[in-house]
Formats: sequence, C-alpha cells, structure tokens
Amino acid sequence: MKITEQTLAEAWQRTAAGHSLLQGVGLPPVAFSEGELEECAERAREAAGAADEGLCLLLDPDGTVHGHHGPYREVFATLDLEQTLYLIAEAAVCQRVGDVAETAEALEGIDPAWGRRFRNGGLDDTGRDDTGTVEACGHDPLEGFAWIAGSWRQQDPYTNLAFFRAAPGRTVDAEQLALLYGADPAQVAAGTRLKDLQAADSGRTYWDRQWDSCCYGQAGEWTYMLYHETPPGAFADKEAYAALGIEESVWLSATSAKAIYTFDYMRGDRRVDDDRGILELIWYERGRAPYLRGGELDFLNRAVRRAELDHPDVTNTFQLYFHALEESLGLRLPRRDFAEGEVRAAYWAEA
Repeated sequence: MKITEQTLAEAWQRTAAGHSLLQGVGLPPVAFSEGELEECAERAREAAGAADEGLCLLLDPDGTVHGHHGPYREVFATLDLEQTLYLIAEAAVCQRVGDVAETAEALEGIDPAWGRRFRNGGLDDTGRDDTGTVEACGHDPLEGFAWIAGSWRQQDPYTNLAFFRAAPGRTVDAEQLALLYGADPAQVAAGTRLKDLQAADSGRTYWDRQWDSCCYGQAGEWTYMLYHETPPGAFADKEAYAALGIEESVWLSATSAKAIYTFDYMRGDRRVDDDRGILELIWYERGRAPYLRGGELDFLNRAVRRAELDHPDVTNTFQLYFHALEESLGLRLPRRDFAEGEVRAAYWAEA
C-alpha cells in the first residue's frame, strides 16, 4: 500500500493511542518538498529544544518516507509503513527516555519485535538469540582499539589514522606502504622504532620534527599508517601502490582546533558512504544510529548499538564508536607498542 499523508497520520494515531509511552506524541511534521523540509526542520528543532533537532518527514510522490534530523541529515528512507511507524516511535522514545537500555525495554513493551530491532541497531530484529538479548563482547573496550580515541581527538599521537587491508590470505606490506607515503628509506631499512626517534638528541629533534614523522605496522588483518600530513609526492608511484593489493582502506582524521573528526571507508576505488562523502563523527549521538538506516554502513549502526548496550559504563561516544569499528571491521592498534615506543616509526625523507 502506497504511503500517503492520510494513511501515515491514521496509522500513527492508532499506534500512539495504544501505548501509554506514545500517548501525546504527535506525528512528526511532514513536508512535500525540500523547501518545506527546511521549514519543518526549523519548527521541529524549536519544538524539541536547541540541543536536539527533532524528527521531521519528507514524503515523496511515490510514497517513500524520508526521516530527517535537521534539513540536511537524512536518517532513513523507506516505502514500508511498519518500518516508518517503528522509526517514529524509536525517535520519540529515545527523546523521552534517554538511556539506551531503558529505551530498548520501553520499545519492547510496545512491541517485542521493536525491542529486538532496537537492540540489533538495524531495521529488523534478526541477529539475536530467542530472548532478544545481546551477548556481551567479553572484554574491556579500552584495552582494544578504543584506547586511542581520547588522545586522538587532540591529534595525539597523530592527526590521521589510516588502515589498509588486502584480499583474504594476503597482507599489505607495511614497509612498502611507508616508503610510498614518503618515509625515510634508511630508517625503514634500519627498523627504526618510535623510541629511537624520541631518544635522539635527548628528544629535542623529535620535539621539532614530530609533525613530519609517521608510525606504521600491522595489527590483525590491517596495515596501519599514522601521520599528521603527507609530504609532497606521496604515492607518486601508482604502479607500486597498486601492487600492494589494497582492497579496503579506512581513514580517521581529527582536527581538534576545528572540532572536525571524519571517517572515510573505501572498498577498492569506491567510497562506502550512501553518497554522502567523507562523514563527520561529530554527528554521532548515543542511542541514535550514526548512519542511514538500511544503508551501506548499517553494519556500523549495529556495531555501535551493541557497544552501547555491552558497555553502559563507557559514556564517551568516540570510545564507543572506535570499539564498534574494532568489532565490525577489526581495526586495532598495538597499545603496548605505542606505550613502550616499540612501534615502527620514521621521519619523512628529506626532499
């Protein structure tokens, strides 16, 4: 059945009337054009308060419902009426309850399938056991990839965290990658470590040149490169870069002075982003999926929700997000090697 404003309004009225938690929650503002959407988004923001851009809907002629937080941030798009009702209810309950676990319980009280769906983080209720519970990951996230999230926000140890993965059964050669980035060939050949750079000249040289340094190595299936800025001419040898066999790459970039933190995921030559380009992490709010529901990055929505439910004591959303990257993509960095200065390191080669 094609969704119209009338069918949507009537269906939401029936849904809200049947559950005390939704009573008094009206249908979000509905727009029929981009211009109307901006006006609706402004009204929703004012109604929800300056700290929260309330949900508003854009209804296409074909019946597709687009959910928006603000005029430019689309959070879902669906032709399914039941999905639309769930997503409206989820947004309303999240706004009223706040706590992620309590939100899951509240949605389960409305509909057990909705509770499972929220816990799953996707648009269905699959991937859980018969009770709909989430199996705890079993380890401290701060002992995994999330250990670096806090300092990284201040560009410490580096502005850019880049990861590269080859096809199954292959690895991306870390030394060759570092050389293509522009690392000093002599230091790469000598196996120079971070502690070697830091110890030279009682640390004065490193203090002056650390912005022109990099760290590199392999952790799990990924080869990593950490740096602030690449020198001119990096990757000039396109054939050598192609020979590394890179199938996937992830870049995380922090510009602390501007509060800009980005995530960029590539498979081959194609960016995985639902046509949104490089994505800013600043959008992520606890209890809300950071990416388009049902989109290419929905696997990260699921991983983030699992991280929230598994680790209610972790309140830093960047740490939760990094833990989700570890659980979903396998990203990691050797904490002890960095702490003890054993990670491979080099300065950029002198021009």
